[in-house]
This record gives sequence, structure tokens and C-alpha cells, in this order.
Amino acid sequence: MSRMLRASAIMAAGTMVSRVTGFVRTAVLASTIGVLALGDAYNVAFMIPMMLFDFLIGGVLSSVVVPMIVRAQKSDADGGRAYEQRLMTVATLALIAIAALGVLFAPLLVDVITTDMDPVKTEVTVTLTRYILPQIAFFGIGAIAGAILNTRDRFGAPMWAPVLNNIVVIAVGVTYHVVSGAGANIREVTSSDLALLGLGTTAGIVAQSIILIIAVHRVGFRFVPRFDLRNAGLGEIGRMGAWTLAFVAFNQVGLTITANLATGATAKAGAAHVAGIASYSYAYQFFQLPYGIVAVSVITAMLPRMSRYAHEGQFGAIRQEFVSGVRLVSAAIVPAGLMLMVLGPAVAVLVFAHGSTSVDDALNIGNVLQVFGLALVPFSIYQLLLRVFYSFGDTRTPALIALGNVVVNASVGFVLYLTLPPHLIVMGLALSFTLAYVIGGVVAWRLAAAKVVGGLGGRDVGVGLSRMYLASIPAAALALAVLWATKQFAGITPLSSAIMLAVGGGAGALIYLFTSQRMRITEITSIIGLVAGRVGR
Repeated sequence: MSRMLRASAIMAAGTMVSRVTGFVRTAVLASTIGVLALGDAYNVAFMIPMMLFDFLIGGVLSSVVVPMIVRAQKSDADGGRAYEQRLMTVATLALIAIAALGVLFAPLLVDVITTDMDPVKTEVTVTLTRYILPQIAFFGIGAIAGAILNTRDRFGAPMWAPVLNNIVVIAVGVTYHVVSGAGANIREVTSSDLALLGLGTTAGIVAQSIILIIAVHRVGFRFVPRFDLRNAGLGEIGRMGAWTLAFVAFNQVGLTITANLATGATAKAGAAHVAGIASYSYAYQFFQLPYGIVAVSVITAMLPRMSRYAHEGQFGAIRQEFVSGVRLVSAAIVPAGLMLMVLGPAVAVLVFAHGSTSVDDALNIGNVLQVFGLALVPFSIYQLLLRVFYSFGDTRTPALIALGNVVVNASVGFVLYLTLPPHLIVMGLALSFTLAYVIGGVVAWRLAAAKVVGGLGGRDVGVGLSRMYLASIPAAALALAVLWATKQFAGITPLSSAIMLAVGGGAGALIYLFTSQRMRITEITSIIGLVAGRVGR
């Protein structure tokens, strides 16, 4: 527990700064380009390279490449160095080619993931997509560098590098606000405005990848292009990665369906301001904040160790690592999920209700965020469960589970799209996402537990979760009371939202810390002790 806690704390600190600057970035962009037509166009354009990267290499990195690098480091005479160089060579060449093809076929890609967009919005989206798509190559190179760092137990740089990316894009958003006369009006935006937004976004990823390349150089990795690809293990990656590609493909199909339904919601609403793809994207980013700070940090530290334990047949160590990871993550995400369900509108109004984004538009984001709060715990545990499969080199089972998730998500989402009024459709999409991960988590647990002799410690996890929920209820009740009282006397404005968060969120957090200590929830005690020790130095 203490080793995971230390590694997770280092990553969590970087991720905290990264996520905070990320939300400053999101708030600046929302204030500058809004959450309506231009905001939708930008978010679709930003989504496309992320989808392509995840499909082509992102999933393979976490599930196949990291365990294979660990294996090469243990078995190869050079400690896996040549293997890492071959991987970097293949990734660089492949991603440059993919970026070029993506720019060429941008209109087709935009058409696939959107529904009923008017010609002006389509043209702007295609233009932004062509500017942003080249970041795939730089993102991929940085991701390989990050994987190499993680296998050397160097977790800081991959978590801190996105901060520079966010700072660059914040500067781009501020510059756009100063120099553009169009603001959020998609019909007045110029080619220069779009170049600033698109190329500036790509520049942020370039800066992020440079930081990671410098970091991997400092740990002794030297990139020498190697074209002896017969020794690159591409066949094994292909065999293992085939199911990973299927896993990512299923998820991308689900995301494509969601994007089409969300853009369709705005088309059905006509001139009315309802939540669309931009609102869904911004709410999803906020939903990812506690997951990214805590769960991603634990997952990143956990996978290399679990891969080693699986390779050595140490099932007890795998179980202990998993239980510790789930309990450590849950100590933070259980109260965070309840707080999002209560204070989602206040958070969204405080962050987004500025400039080109009205209070009503911000409330649309907040309502979607409340529904996402339901998904936080099942989504995070689901992601931890996947690492059990990956540590055994099993990519087939996660792919089949992902297919089931997509079927549930798409089916429920489509039914809600047909039956709900336009202003509730995107909230319905968040609900279908939640149901998919609840069901997927139950299935994943049963299958993962069957892989580990002696199970996954379900009793310990269940007891821990129950105690954390009990400790969170007083905090959530206080936050709800503050929300109700503030709405009665002042309504929801950026100022009143700040009061709600300061009183309801701040006092709620203190109550949770006090209650969890009284209940002797050891994970919270360990976190507090670590923080107090660092502050005292």
C-alpha cells in the first residue's frame, strides 16, 4: 500500500495540476467560442484525432506494449533497449502516415460522427479537423515515451507534461478572444481565426511530446531508428493487439453513436439552446477530473507490477495489489461522485458561465455532469478490472466486455434519443453511459476473479466501499442543504455558485475527512499522513 501510495501521490500531484489547468483551458475556450455551433465544431474536430489515436495505438499501449516492454527488459540481453527503439520507429512512421491520410479524408471523418449539421458548421468542422489532426503523430510519440518511462517507474513527467499543453492552448484561447471579431459566431469566423484555434491546439501537443522526449532521454533512452522490424515483436503485438484493436474499435463505435445522437439533439431543438456535443464533452471532461487525478495514477503504477506478478504466478500479490488499488481509488471517488451529483450545476456555472457561454448553457453542462456523477465509481472500478486482464496478457475478454458495453450504451441511448425531449437527450446519453459501465463492471469482475486463484478479494472491497459511502453521506447531505438554501435566496449565478462550492464543497470535504477518520478508513488516514509528512518537511 505505501509503495503504491507514494507512486500514486507523485502522479496525482502532476495530474492535479494538469487537470486544473485543463479546466482553465476548457473554461477559456468555452468563454471564447461558446458551447453552441462553433463550440460543437471545435469539439468534434478535437474528438476525431483522439478517436483515431485510441483506435490505432492508445489501447495497445496500455494493454500490450507496457507488459511486452517489461518482458523485454527482463529477458533481453540489452535490457530491452533495442526493442524500445524498434517500437518508437514503427510508431513514428505509422502515425505520420495516418495523420496525412486523416487530413486528406477529414470531410468523411466529420460526416461519420455527426448528424444533420448545416453546411457552414460542417465546413468549419472540417477545417478545424485538418488543422488538429497532425497532433496524432506527436501524441503517439509522446505516448510511447511515456510508456517507456512508466516501465522504469518514472511516473512524474507523463503526468506533468500535459500542463504545458494546457498553458499553450490557454494562450491560444486568450489570443483568439483578443484578435477575433467573430467570438462564438460561426458565420463570422475567418480562416485566420480557425488557423489560430486549430494550429494552436496542435502546438500544445507538440510541446507536450517534447517534454516527454526530454524526460525519456534523461533516463538513458536514446532513440536510434531501427528498421530490423523482424525482431520488433510485431507479430506478437498483432496477435495480442488484435483484440485490443477490437476493444478500442467497439468503444469508438459507441463514441461515434453518442456524437451523432448529441449533434442530432441540437438539430432537433432548432434555435433553442440545448445541450449538444460540446456540453457532453465538457461535462465528460469534468467527470474525468477525480478519475484522472486518483484512478489513472493508481492504474499507471499498478499495471507494471501486476504484469510482473502475473509473469511469476504470484496470485496473492495480484489480489493484494488490486484490492489496495480499488480501496485507495474509492476513498476519493466515492465522495467525489456524490458531490458531482449534488453540486454539478454550481460547478458548471462557476467555470463556464462567462463570455460567450450563458448561465443557461452552463446549467445544461451541469445537469449532464450530475448524471455522470453516478458513473464515477463503476467506471473507475471497471478500468481497474481491465488491468487484471492485461497483466495476464488477456486482451480478448476486455474486447468482448466492451462490445457488450457498446450494445447497452447505444441501445439505451437510442431509445432515450427517440423518447426524450431535445433538452433532456444529452442527459439521457450520460445515463446510458452509466448503465453500460454498471453492467460491464459486474461482468468484468466475475470474469477477472476467475483468473486469479483465490479471487479478487471481493469481501474486502465491498466492506471498504460500504464504509466509504457511509462516511460520504453526511458531506453530501450538507452540500445538498447549502445548494437548496443558496438557490432559494440568490438563484444560480457565478457568485452564488462560488459560495455553494466554498461552503457546501469545502465543509463537505472536511466532514468526510473527519467522518472517515472516526470510522478508521485506513486509506484516508494514509493519504492524510503522507500529505502531512510532506508538508512538515
